Amino acid sequence: MNGLVILIPVALGLGLAGLAVFFWSLRHGQYDDMDGAALRILIDEDKPAEPDDDA
Repeated sequence: MNGLVILIPVALGLGLAGLAVFFWSLRHGQYDDMDGAALRILIDEDKPAEPDDDA
């Protein structure tokens, strides 16, 4: 029973801390562009290598 006196406030504190971090990340725009990173990997910015005419 004495363990619950410690564990319940610790669990509530960790839950509130997680909730606070989540709302902080919402406020600072961490979830604004969910598709940008997924689509950015498909963009091919590298130019293809040109064949050498020396051979």
